[in-house]
Amino acid sequence: MAEEEDLAAADMPRVVGALSALLERVTERNDAVAGPGTDASAFRATAKPDISVRAYMARIARFAGCSPACFVAAYIYLDRLLRRRRALIVDSYSVHRLLITAVLAAVKFMDDICYNNAYFAKVGGISLPEMNYLEVDFLFGIGFDLKVSPETFGHYCAILQSEMPCLEMEPEPPLALPDAPGSSRLHRCLSEDDGSSSSQQQMAA
Repeated sequence: MAEEEDLAAADMPRVVGALSALLERVTERNDAVAGPGTDASAFRATAKPDISVRAYMARIARFAGCSPACFVAAYIYLDRLLRRRRALIVDSYSVHRLLITAVLAAVKFMDDICYNNAYFAKVGGISLPEMNYLEVDFLFGIGFDLKVSPETFGHYCAILQSEMPCLEMEPEPPLALPDAPGSSRLHRCLSEDDGSSSSQQQMAA
Protein backbone atom coordinates (compact mmCIF):
# COMPACT_ATOMS: atom_id res chain seq x y z
CA MET A 1 0.00 0.00 0.00
CA ALA A 2 2.80 2.41 0.92
CA GLU A 3 4.63 1.55 -2.32
CA GLU A 4 1.49 2.31 -4.35
CA GLU A 5 1.16 5.67 -2.61
CA ASP A 6 4.81 6.49 -3.33
CA LEU A 7 4.37 5.64 -7.01
CA ALA A 8 1.24 7.75 -7.24
CA ALA A 9 3.02 10.66 -5.56
CA ALA A 10 5.89 10.37 -8.02
CA ASP A 11 3.52 10.51 -11.00
CA MET A 12 1.33 13.42 -9.86
CA PRO A 13 1.37 16.74 -11.76
CA ARG A 14 4.12 19.14 -10.69
CA VAL A 15 1.64 21.76 -9.53
CA VAL A 16 0.19 19.18 -7.16
CA GLY A 17 3.65 18.25 -5.92
CA ALA A 18 4.50 21.90 -5.34
CA LEU A 19 1.32 22.54 -3.36
CA SER A 20 1.77 19.39 -1.29
CA ALA A 21 5.39 20.34 -0.49
CA LEU A 22 4.30 23.80 0.66
CA LEU A 23 1.48 22.40 2.78
CA GLU A 24 3.71 19.73 4.29
CA ARG A 25 6.12 22.39 5.57
CA VAL A 26 3.32 24.55 6.95
CA THR A 27 1.80 21.50 8.65
CA GLU A 28 5.11 20.45 10.21
CA ARG A 29 5.75 23.94 11.51
CA ASN A 30 2.29 24.28 13.03
CA ASP A 31 2.46 20.78 14.51
CA ALA A 32 5.57 21.88 16.37
CA VAL A 33 3.92 24.87 18.04
CA ALA A 34 0.22 24.07 18.25
CA GLY A 35 -1.03 22.52 21.44
CA PRO A 36 -4.03 20.19 21.82
CA GLY A 37 -7.37 21.84 21.25
CA THR A 38 -5.77 24.78 19.45
CA ASP A 39 -8.85 25.31 17.35
CA ALA A 40 -12.27 23.77 17.22
CA SER A 41 -13.72 23.48 13.73
CA ALA A 42 -15.37 20.98 11.45
CA PHE A 43 -12.08 20.62 9.60
CA ARG A 44 -10.21 19.34 12.64
CA ALA A 45 -10.19 15.54 12.90
CA THR A 46 -10.11 13.75 16.24
CA ALA A 47 -7.01 11.79 15.19
CA LYS A 48 -4.21 12.35 12.70
CA PRO A 49 -4.89 10.55 9.40
CA ASP A 50 -2.39 7.84 8.56
CA ILE A 51 -1.84 9.09 5.01
CA SER A 52 0.74 11.81 4.34
CA VAL A 53 -0.15 15.13 2.75
CA ARG A 54 1.79 14.21 -0.40
CA ALA A 55 0.09 10.84 -0.76
CA TYR A 56 -3.31 12.38 -0.05
CA MET A 57 -2.75 15.02 -2.72
CA ALA A 58 -1.65 12.32 -5.14
CA ARG A 59 -4.82 10.38 -4.40
CA ILE A 60 -6.98 13.43 -5.09
CA ALA A 61 -5.09 14.18 -8.30
CA ARG A 62 -5.43 10.59 -9.44
CA PHE A 63 -9.12 10.07 -8.78
CA ALA A 64 -10.75 13.51 -8.83
CA GLY A 65 -10.15 13.97 -12.55
CA CYS A 66 -9.83 17.73 -12.24
CA SER A 67 -7.68 20.16 -14.21
CA PRO A 68 -4.34 21.42 -12.80
CA ALA A 69 -5.89 24.90 -12.53
CA CYS A 70 -8.20 23.55 -9.82
CA PHE A 71 -5.25 22.99 -7.49
CA VAL A 72 -4.12 26.59 -7.93
CA ALA A 73 -7.67 27.76 -7.23
CA ALA A 74 -7.84 25.47 -4.19
CA TYR A 75 -4.65 27.08 -2.88
CA ILE A 76 -6.20 30.54 -3.34
CA TYR A 77 -9.40 29.47 -1.58
CA LEU A 78 -7.44 28.04 1.35
CA ASP A 79 -5.58 31.31 1.72
CA ARG A 80 -8.86 33.25 1.66
CA LEU A 81 -10.33 30.99 4.31
CA LEU A 82 -7.34 31.39 6.60
CA ARG A 83 -7.38 35.17 6.27
CA ARG A 84 -11.04 35.24 7.36
CA ARG A 85 -10.75 32.60 10.10
CA ARG A 86 -7.66 33.56 12.03
CA ALA A 87 -8.10 30.79 14.62
CA LEU A 88 -8.03 28.01 12.04
CA ILE A 89 -4.77 26.07 12.11
CA VAL A 90 -3.34 24.08 9.21
CA ASP A 91 -1.82 21.08 10.96
CA SER A 92 -1.89 17.29 10.72
CA TYR A 93 -5.41 17.22 12.16
CA SER A 94 -6.97 19.64 9.65
CA VAL A 95 -4.92 19.71 6.45
CA HIS A 96 -6.57 16.69 4.79
CA ARG A 97 -10.14 17.91 5.24
CA LEU A 98 -9.19 21.40 4.18
CA LEU A 99 -7.58 20.03 1.04
CA ILE A 100 -10.42 17.81 -0.14
CA THR A 101 -12.96 20.58 0.53
CA ALA A 102 -10.92 23.26 -1.22
CA VAL A 103 -10.42 21.04 -4.26
CA LEU A 104 -14.14 20.20 -4.34
CA ALA A 105 -15.03 23.89 -4.33
CA ALA A 106 -12.44 24.61 -7.01
CA VAL A 107 -13.60 21.78 -9.27
CA LYS A 108 -17.21 22.90 -9.15
CA PHE A 109 -16.27 26.46 -10.02
CA MET A 110 -13.43 25.89 -12.50
CA ASP A 111 -14.32 22.73 -14.44
CA ASP A 112 -17.28 22.10 -16.71
CA ILE A 113 -17.66 18.47 -15.61
CA CYS A 114 -16.94 17.08 -12.16
CA TYR A 115 -17.82 14.22 -9.85
CA ASN A 116 -20.47 14.64 -7.16
CA ASN A 117 -19.97 15.01 -3.41
CA ALA A 118 -20.47 11.31 -2.76
CA TYR A 119 -17.54 10.50 -5.01
CA PHE A 120 -15.31 13.17 -3.44
CA ALA A 121 -16.23 11.86 0.01
CA LYS A 122 -14.90 8.43 -0.99
CA VAL A 123 -11.75 9.92 -2.45
CA GLY A 124 -11.21 11.94 0.71
CA GLY A 125 -11.96 9.11 3.09
CA ILE A 126 -14.85 10.84 4.85
CA SER A 127 -18.60 10.31 4.95
CA LEU A 128 -21.01 12.05 2.58
CA PRO A 129 -22.71 14.04 5.41
CA GLU A 130 -19.26 15.25 6.49
CA MET A 131 -18.35 16.22 2.95
CA ASN A 132 -21.59 18.14 2.53
CA TYR A 133 -21.14 19.96 5.82
CA LEU A 134 -17.51 20.81 5.15
CA GLU A 135 -18.38 22.20 1.74
CA VAL A 136 -21.04 24.53 3.17
CA ASP A 137 -18.80 25.60 6.06
CA PHE A 138 -15.94 26.26 3.64
CA LEU A 139 -18.08 28.34 1.29
CA PHE A 140 -19.42 30.47 4.12
CA GLY A 141 -15.87 30.72 5.44
CA ILE A 142 -14.63 32.34 2.24
CA GLY A 143 -17.78 34.40 1.84
CA PHE A 144 -18.61 32.51 -1.35
CA ASP A 145 -15.70 34.39 -2.94
CA LEU A 146 -14.85 31.86 -5.65
CA LYS A 147 -13.93 34.22 -8.45
CA VAL A 148 -10.22 34.44 -9.21
CA SER A 149 -8.80 37.22 -11.34
CA PRO A 150 -6.07 36.42 -13.90
CA GLU A 151 -3.65 38.56 -11.88
CA THR A 152 -4.31 36.67 -8.66
CA PHE A 153 -4.13 33.31 -10.42
CA GLY A 154 -0.79 34.26 -11.97
CA HIS A 155 0.72 35.34 -8.65
CA TYR A 156 -0.25 32.14 -6.88
CA CYS A 157 1.06 30.15 -9.85
CA ALA A 158 4.37 31.95 -9.40
CA ILE A 159 4.50 30.92 -5.74
CA LEU A 160 3.90 27.28 -6.66
CA GLN A 161 6.39 27.48 -9.50
CA SER A 162 9.04 28.65 -7.05
CA GLU A 163 8.44 25.43 -5.11
CA MET A 164 9.12 23.17 -8.08
CA PRO A 165 12.94 23.20 -7.99
CA CYS A 166 12.71 22.06 -4.38
CA LEU A 167 10.85 18.91 -5.43
CA GLU A 168 14.13 17.43 -6.66
CA MET A 169 15.99 18.29 -3.48
CA GLU A 170 16.07 16.79 -0.01
CA PRO A 171 13.86 18.73 2.42
CA GLU A 172 15.69 21.15 4.68
CA PRO A 173 15.13 21.38 8.44
CA PRO A 174 12.21 23.65 9.37
CA LEU A 175 13.14 27.31 9.81
CA ALA A 176 12.36 29.22 12.96
CA LEU A 177 8.86 30.64 12.91
CA PRO A 178 8.83 34.36 12.13
CA ASP A 179 5.24 34.71 13.30
CA ALA A 180 3.48 34.20 16.60
CA PRO A 181 3.01 30.62 17.83
CA GLY A 182 0.04 28.98 16.22
CA SER A 183 0.34 30.94 12.98
CA SER A 184 -1.36 29.00 10.21
CA ARG A 185 -1.54 31.44 7.31
CA LEU A 186 -0.67 30.42 3.81
CA HIS A 187 1.76 32.42 1.75
CA ARG A 188 -0.46 35.30 0.78
CA CYS A 189 0.03 36.71 -2.64
CA LEU A 190 -1.07 39.96 -4.25
CA SER A 191 -4.81 39.67 -4.77
CA GLU A 192 -7.59 41.88 -6.01
CA ASP A 193 -7.92 43.71 -2.70
CA ASP A 194 -4.23 43.85 -1.74
CA GLY A 195 -2.33 46.99 -2.55
CA SER A 196 1.29 45.81 -2.53
CA SER A 197 3.60 42.87 -2.20
CA SER A 198 3.69 43.50 1.55
CA SER A 199 0.53 41.40 1.70
CA GLN A 200 2.65 38.30 1.19
CA GLN A 201 2.74 36.65 4.59
CA GLN A 202 2.09 33.76 6.80
CA MET A 203 1.49 30.68 4.70
CA ALA A 204 4.96 31.02 3.31
CA ALA A 205 6.92 27.92 4.19
